[in-house]
Amino acid sequence: MSLKVVVAEDSALMREGLVGVLTRFGHQVCAAVGDADALLAAAGEHRPDLVLTDIRMPPGQGDDGLRAAVALRRDRPDLPVLVLSQYLEQSYAAHLLDLGDQRGIGYLLKDRVAAVTEFADTVARVAGGGTVLDPEVVRQLLRRRQDPLSGLTPREREVLPLMAEGRSNAAIARALHVSVAAVNKHIGSILQRLGLPVDGDAHRRVLAVLAYLRS
Repeated sequence: MSLKVVVAEDSALMREGLVGVLTRFGHQVCAAVGDADALLAAAGEHRPDLVLTDIRMPPGQGDDGLRAAVALRRDRPDLPVLVLSQYLEQSYAAHLLDLGDQRGIGYLLKDRVAAVTEFADTVARVAGGGTVLDPEVVRQLLRRRQDPLSGLTPREREVLPLMAEGRSNAAIARALHVSVAAVNKHIGSILQRLGLPVDGDAHRRVLAVLAYLRS
């Protein structure tokens, strides 16, 4: 699937790197800009399939990129947005998840871009309406909810973060080197133990897990 993408990143080197990776995987970068104001203008002009933006950037050098992404989503709720951050901030992830319709939202640390194939997979999942959180965000949420999760088995504790990252059952099975049937069993047990609805829709399943972890 070839996507039209607007990239916003104030570091010229990182910006060119993102453009190179996206182009390598067949996507069209219709604009690559260095500040939040230019991001808003480019997204309005090009109507992209995905916005990929850094969180901290000019003009304020604060969370201008995130605020621009939120503004774009309010104007166009179906616009997939993938935000990147140099440092882990749970509040950034929470802000994104509080947008209402949480389809097509991703939050990654910039270090993940170096894993090019995984990064390209994340772009495709977010563009397709998936919800993807950086694994480190999930781990921090898990640590906050240690007691309520005490009933999970060690294997279920490995499966849960992968679920929250938006991975399919087949992808979880590959990551853990187990069968898909085993993953199905673990997920059913996790949802039952956490009191969450058993639902075949992977997107709603991820959101249910995240809602529980954030409560």
